[in-house]
Amino acid sequence: MGRPGMPVPPLLVGNNFYMRGFERRDMKMPRIPRLFGLPPQCDFAHINRRPESYDDRYVMFKHSKIYPTEEELRAVQKVVSLSERSLKLVSDSLAEDTDKDEEEKDKGKNKPPSRSLKGVMRVGVLAKGLLLRGDRNVNLVLLSEQKPTTSLLQKVTELLPKHLSALAQDKYEVSSNLEQCNITISSCDEPKMQVIISITSPSMRNEEGDKVTESEDDPDPPDLICKQKCMDSLADLRHAKWFQGQANPLQSCVIVLRILRDLCQRVPTWAALPNWPMELLVERVLSTATGPLPPGDALRRVLESVAAGTLLPGGPGLQDPCEKDQIDALEAMTEQQREDVTASAQHALRMVAFRQIHKVLGIDPFPPSKYKPNFYNRKRRRDTTEVDGEGDGKKDKKEQIGRA
Repeated sequence: MGRPGMPVPPLLVGNNFYMRGFERRDMKMPRIPRLFGLPPQCDFAHINRRPESYDDRYVMFKHSKIYPTEEELRAVQKVVSLSERSLKLVSDSLAEDTDKDEEEKDKGKNKPPSRSLKGVMRVGVLAKGLLLRGDRNVNLVLLSEQKPTTSLLQKVTELLPKHLSALAQDKYEVSSNLEQCNITISSCDEPKMQVIISITSPSMRNEEGDKVTESEDDPDPPDLICKQKCMDSLADLRHAKWFQGQANPLQSCVIVLRILRDLCQRVPTWAALPNWPMELLVERVLSTATGPLPPGDALRRVLESVAAGTLLPGGPGLQDPCEKDQIDALEAMTEQQREDVTASAQHALRMVAFRQIHKVLGIDPFPPSKYKPNFYNRKRRRDTTEVDGEGDGKKDKKEQIGRA
């Protein structure tokens, strides 16, 4: 049935109709190509695969240079997992203290244990998988049941060192910043990593929108931390969830975002573009393409969109999909900053068009390839001068032989 080394198509094995069609030669029935009967893992789609282009080779080379090393990835995973486990132990300790106080007040009542800390979530580049080589700061968000206060922040800061030392032998420094409403866990060993833990609560956001709830029945505590910081942490949670569902499945999306993040760090003009609008822009540009794009074409398409004036004040703008109200994600950028980024994208697009993408990526050009144009034409070209000389020599020899 099949060629040597090729599995037998399952469509032709278990279907008697096709078996009868192939066995009876008297029936004028068109033969079905064997390619249609092969399982998906044995198709020949790779034959029509688009070869790697000039831009793809440069983009992937640049991506390999900015991708975190194995040592950095292990260090990030170690400190993040250790922080999450330590916060779990802190939550258990606070829950035990709360249960003891409630048992003294309400004896004989069986109530489920209440926790002041509900969980911890990864946000930012850590949750989106956009870490670059050299990144040392990652972010976590700690969720509390009630509105977070400075006293709760200080309790967590006091309990963390004890649980960190119980879980690991390495030394870690724990500090809190009341102005920024966060806790920082820093590793003392190389590579030194920092975990910034923000605290917030879902009760800070009501059903009507991003307005802070204030009522007579549930008044705010006197030592409530900054409300805007809590709202920003909740927005980071929504952004991470949206990115994992919408942007991560797109081909070349993460690669292009890493390239653009590196561009924002190298070029001061692009530093004015915040991370969240940049992620929205890349997702919208790649999701509207006719099909999956390779890295080189995806980067070119994003530059074309910015160069066309998407970021300009009179352009369509970028509506934030994680907000109920119509909010422009680019509202933090001034008009001058938008014009500068647009002009820089136009210049970068011209360089890409003239095969100078290495200048946009900030790398050296590849050495010229050792391709020989006449590799398959090994026939030696005829030299008329040598042929004429050889002919005269043979003629003289014949004349000498005739005379002899």
